[in-house]
Amino acid sequence: MDTTDLKNPTLYINRELSLLEFNLRVIEQTKDENLPLLERLRFLCIASTNLDEFFEIRVAGLKQQAKYGLTQTGPDNLSPAEVLVRISETAHRFVEEQYQVWNEMMIPALSKDKIRLLRRAQWKPQMSRWIHRYFRNEVLPVLSPIGLDPAHPFPRVLNKNLYFIISLDGKDAFGRDSGLAIVQAPRSLPRIIQIPARYSGGDHDFILLSSIIHAHVSDLFPGMNVTGCYQFKVTRDSDLLIDDEETDDLLRTLEGELPSRRFSDAVRLEVADNCPDELSHFLLQKFELRQEDLYQVNGPVNLSRLLAICDLVDQPELKFPGFTPDIPRRLVKNTCIFDTLRNGDILLHHPFQSFAPVIDFLRQAATDPHVLSIKQTLYRTGTESVVVEALKIAARTGKEVTVVIELRARFDEEANIELANELQEAGAHVVYGVVNYKTHAKMILVVRREGRSLRRYVHLGTGNYHARTARLYTDYGLLTSDKAIGEDVNKLFHQLTGLGRAGRLKKLLQSPFTLHKGILTYIDKEISLVNEGKKGWIIAKMNALVDPEIIIALYRASQAGVKIDLIVRGVCCLRPGIKGVSENISVHSIVGRFLEHTRVFYFHQDGKELLFCSSADWMTRNLHHRVEVCFPIEEKRTSDTVIELGLLNYLSDNMQAWSLQSDGSYKRLKPGTHKPRSAQQLLLEHYCK
Repeated sequence: MDTTDLKNPTLYINRELSLLEFNLRVIEQTKDENLPLLERLRFLCIASTNLDEFFEIRVAGLKQQAKYGLTQTGPDNLSPAEVLVRISETAHRFVEEQYQVWNEMMIPALSKDKIRLLRRAQWKPQMSRWIHRYFRNEVLPVLSPIGLDPAHPFPRVLNKNLYFIISLDGKDAFGRDSGLAIVQAPRSLPRIIQIPARYSGGDHDFILLSSIIHAHVSDLFPGMNVTGCYQFKVTRDSDLLIDDEETDDLLRTLEGELPSRRFSDAVRLEVADNCPDELSHFLLQKFELRQEDLYQVNGPVNLSRLLAICDLVDQPELKFPGFTPDIPRRLVKNTCIFDTLRNGDILLHHPFQSFAPVIDFLRQAATDPHVLSIKQTLYRTGTESVVVEALKIAARTGKEVTVVIELRARFDEEANIELANELQEAGAHVVYGVVNYKTHAKMILVVRREGRSLRRYVHLGTGNYHARTARLYTDYGLLTSDKAIGEDVNKLFHQLTGLGRAGRLKKLLQSPFTLHKGILTYIDKEISLVNEGKKGWIIAKMNALVDPEIIIALYRASQAGVKIDLIVRGVCCLRPGIKGVSENISVHSIVGRFLEHTRVFYFHQDGKELLFCSSADWMTRNLHHRVEVCFPIEEKRTSDTVIELGLLNYLSDNMQAWSLQSDGSYKRLKPGTHKPRSAQQLLLEHYCK
């Protein structure tokens, strides 16, 4: 009998460090010369945005724990203070690599394709005159320089906004000579400005707003000598801490708390690398930060702003080729979606298959005189959502419309408050889920009168009801009129909107009640089958694997001889390839054109093959502290397709795949002597012909 302690901290990778590793893989996409140039730039910007959010949420939380002396540790047994030290080391290398890639690879590559981000030394006289006019007419009127003296204390600096610290010599008209001033770059102006070709000589010549302000900053301080002008940016704690049990109205409380996000505790300071040490230390002191929180950058302090170049340059050959998502033949033949679903389920694989059938499902339900009610959960929808418009039409035409909106969807709180108000004004019933549990399940329930009976039609998904991200994220969505699933979804909505104990579900697994236990049960079943001399195989695809109980179960399964293939896009706390523990486990991460977002779980079950899709990752928060849904894919032809294209296809990827090593690092897979194979490209070719 194996006596290995499966709770040994050395068997677990730290969650935060694993998340940083994911962003390093994103940066690697920027270096890949096989990708279109502007898409490489896009990956660089995505990595920058991801790092901002990492500091706003993950680092901010650790700093709070360390501040109050908390020593609570995860399975890896690292204290918050220890994790912060390792994050600082890794993040500084991360930032250094970002700017090295930008300066040494991206700028020359863009210039080669006649896309130039012009520095001040490159401005020619005619161009300089145009830039000065732009400054005088567009920028100067909205600038408010703040001199620092007893009457002008250090201003409140907004989260992630661009600022300049200015050093000055001389006295002003009032005899003041504090020597320092702060200038905020106006949020109302674009960060990237395109220069007209007649002034620059090129069709795609750009300058940064920061360069314009820097070049003309002396105009803000007439009669004084500007001795230095340096960019800086502060990242602040953006997690909203709301006690659900101490508030009577979650919407109103969130509305009151959102403004505080802009001025909460600072967690990181970025400054231009030519900023003198005394000014950097002055800023650190003002923001109550330490030296390890300082990041000196050789370029724009907010690389994510460069994303605007991708939209301003109309050169299709520098971007991924467009595609037309597939629409299943059965939906093309029959325009009435309810007729189609009575003859069998439809599983959609986005973005390779269109999100339009989901919108049509709602639109038809909204206008169909036989539809009595529509119930839906909303987590993220985006602005001007066609989904929300369909729900409003349904409510205005007298249908019973109930919408469960998760107001606490991070960084979408303000948008969700707005759509909650819109839906209520249209006549929909709006609720905000369950106290202390985020509603992360993706569900639509339509009740339709057909003859003398009522029939339920359902959509269940792994991703959000967001038409734009449905073109960028890979997700599955099931449309069905299955009676048992309809009854299960009906019970789930009763849980979310009413009161009472959780009823037994026939086909669905649900967090926080049965999903975690169900996964553990299926893993144990594979172990039992192997112990009986039969084949055991688990394939699971998800965004993150964190839950220690599931990791221990997977370790036990590996020890028993179960073959385990994991496809984990982001955070993975499990260490594969450890002799006697996880040598039967492989972990792949796919980083490509589309954000991998599907959650698919496969259990061989001695050839009976159970397959599930889910809104939940294998994270403790998803399995115990959220409302999530996991649904079976039962129709044989459909499940075979998901196994072949949605799982095995990804396991054979040798172009965009990375293999997790036992030390926590990732190794990029290469074709070698094998035929090059990209899972996402194969799916595009399969569906989008």
